[in-house]
Amino acid sequence: MSENSSAAGHTCTISLELNGERRELQVQPWTTLLDLLRDQLGLTGTKKGCDHGQCGACTVLLDGRRINSCLTLAVMHDGASLTTIEGLASDATLHPLQAAFVKHDAFQCGYCTPGQICSAAGLAAENRASSRDEIREHMSGNLCRCGAYPNILAAIEDALPTLRGQEGAQ
Repeated sequence: MSENSSAAGHTCTISLELNGERRELQVQPWTTLLDLLRDQLGLTGTKKGCDHGQCGACTVLLDGRRINSCLTLAVMHDGASLTTIEGLASDATLHPLQAAFVKHDAFQCGYCTPGQICSAAGLAAENRASSRDEIREHMSGNLCRCGAYPNILAAIEDALPTLRGQEGAQ
């Protein structure tokens, strides 16, 4: 990370692998990862819900692990790999979780959906949840004000075997 001063204020240069693409970015030291994604990069799939890490709407994958992007500063992740909802699909093919959410109608207003899907992708990578109750527990940091929980749970249950099969093949 390098530092720069300009008329606009103090900035730092960070490097991120963002959705598979290496990016060199100028950020102010106080910019959260969420604000970098939404305001500076125009990646608005990641949502700003509570801005306090309590709702999970801002969940992204940082080095493959789920993180609330509203609670961390962008400069803390120089050199990291970051995946947002925009980076999960492959070309025109939906990620298995995205397809399962559509199949099971696992959204109503859709505001929490990107965070739910990114969190579920992290859950699959953790390989800890093997029952409905464990999925519920490990997804408890992601809130849905519309109450689509039964459909969200069904979508995750449906996608987990496929995701775990993909991970085993890599």
